[in-house]
Amino acid sequence: MEWLDFILDSRNGSKDYLKYDVIIGGIADDKVYNTIELYQDNLIDKEEALKRLKYCKPNHQMCIVNQEVIDKYLKYEDSKEV
Repeated sequence: MEWLDFILDSRNGSKDYLKYDVIIGGIADDKVYNTIELYQDNLIDKEEALKRLKYCKPNHQMCIVNQEVIDKYLKYEDSKEV
């Protein structure tokens, strides 16, 4: 429920994400996006949205919001062409 609220708030222009250094959570792919749209347009309620999202294959992403975290903990080592 918290994730859904966070996504909707962010999509509606909230800058609450800026209070975090790192955000880890599910990626809103097309299926997730469609469910969120239905909920946002009041075509389904929150419980129905969460029920639909529960069956989506987990796919997580990490967003590093704070540049200091990047500078302190990440180090470029190498790359290769694939």
